[in-house]
Amino acid sequence: MTFGAAGSNHALATAIYAKQLGLKSISMLIPQPYADYVQYNLLFSYAQGAELHLYTPKRFFKGTADPSVVYQLLRHGLKQGQLPRVIPMGGSSPLGAVGYVNAAFELHGQIVKGEMPEPDYIYIASGSMGTAAGLILGIRALSMKTKVVAVRVNSERFVNVKRLIKLIYQTNSFLSSLDPSFPRFDFRESDVEIRQGFFGTQYALCTKEGMEAMFLMNRYGGIQLDGTYTGKTFAALIDDAKKSNLRDKIVLFWNTYNSRDFSETIAVIDYHKLPGRFYCYFEEDVQPLER
Repeated sequence: MTFGAAGSNHALATAIYAKQLGLKSISMLIPQPYADYVQYNLLFSYAQGAELHLYTPKRFFKGTADPSVVYQLLRHGLKQGQLPRVIPMGGSSPLGAVGYVNAAFELHGQIVKGEMPEPDYIYIASGSMGTAAGLILGIRALSMKTKVVAVRVNSERFVNVKRLIKLIYQTNSFLSSLDPSFPRFDFRESDVEIRQGFFGTQYALCTKEGMEAMFLMNRYGGIQLDGTYTGKTFAALIDDAKKSNLRDKIVLFWNTYNSRDFSETIAVIDYHKLPGRFYCYFEEDVQPLER
């Protein structure tokens, strides 16, 4: 069982890998503004056999304590004889962040081979901070000069310096417990950067700057971004470039948006096979900036 917004890329990824492992996935999803990718992710999650639930979290409950979540946990627990394993929203746990520690090592390997220069800055989207935590820790372990610029694309409640440093420390402790040769590091608030000003007013609500950045990337790079995460992140990079903050710097834009085309798979799926609460994402207009 995992959590996310209706169009969650993380929930979809969980469904894909769960199916490959012969596991059943349960996606507990909350409402979000409508965007094109929501349809795609819901239909492909269904194609992967995911059990989809759309619910509105109760104000006085958090995470797995929410009544809707408790009900599904107990229902599956009684049916299967054990409670489902829970993956936190966004997959941002110490174990999940290790994937991006490994990504930093992969990047370093490309630099050593001369396939690319070492970046001064890496711009990434930060929605639950697992990507940022893993990259920052991996870069420190490799003694690289690179600075990670985590662009906030979610509420400050979920994306802030204290939570980021806590996740870095947890990931560091986890790796050190598995391999004592992996060093433990100290991190200060000045060691991390969370870029503000590009989130907008609501999660998954497009911004003008983000949509313009998407257009530019598609037109000149042939790369598709999204309005929730990567478009806003690229907008931050463009803004810094316009202000000459990146002059003579090597910059890497880390595109976390799915590049796999699964349109043929979902083309034959009738959205009416989904639970009724999801129909709105197929029957209502997209938000104005996406039209």
